[in-house]
Amino acid sequence: MSAILLVIFLIAGATTALADSGGFTTNTSSPAEQLTNSIHSANGYIMDGKHQLEPGDVISFQIIEDKKPLINLAVTDSSELDVPYIGRVAAGGKTCQQLATELKARLEKDYYYRATVIVGLDSVNKVRGQIYISGAIHNQGSFAIFFNHDLTAGEAILQAGGFDLFADKKSIKVIRNGGAEGGGKKVLEINMVNVLEKGKTEEDVILKPGDLIIVPERTFRF
Repeated sequence: MSAILLVIFLIAGATTALADSGGFTTNTSSPAEQLTNSIHSANGYIMDGKHQLEPGDVISFQIIEDKKPLINLAVTDSSELDVPYIGRVAAGGKTCQQLATELKARLEKDYYYRATVIVGLDSVNKVRGQIYISGAIHNQGSFAIFFNHDLTAGEAILQAGGFDLFADKKSIKVIRNGGAEGGGKKVLEINMVNVLEKGKTEEDVILKPGDLIIVPERTFRF
């Protein structure tokens, strides 16, 4: 047991629990903030209480009363965690502190008289998905959509090096599958002359994972 976890364990025996405003969180009514705030990076955890969990994120989980080591849990594509004793728990959009609060309440309802829950953020999945660009563009291929940033079709085209000489900038198409939302395939048309040259950004389209941007060539090349 590391020195940091040993200190946390000793405090947990004297208080109802520990609380932390960062990602390494014990969920209780008696905070020991001076201790936890002094720990800037323990065992590789990211000290970030503001991050909302997303698919691909990895957390560490421990119930102090079990006297078992921390285990890693990954947020699934359906934004869930498979938590010991409880089973599948919705985690998407929650911070580590919020998740610890929820897990503590559920564990104490059915399994424990008192549960001191630790939730630590090990790693963050920064990529939400990929989009694809083909046609009259300098660099065809796939490009990443990152969390906490709305990638637009105009931005993606610029990332791809811009149009080639014969691109039809007024007839850009974004092909979008219905996915979980249903509704079948959608085709969105964009006049990129308005967006990129005239500054009409309201006509741009925010991309979703799996979108395909097609840049056609002009019919006449003069």
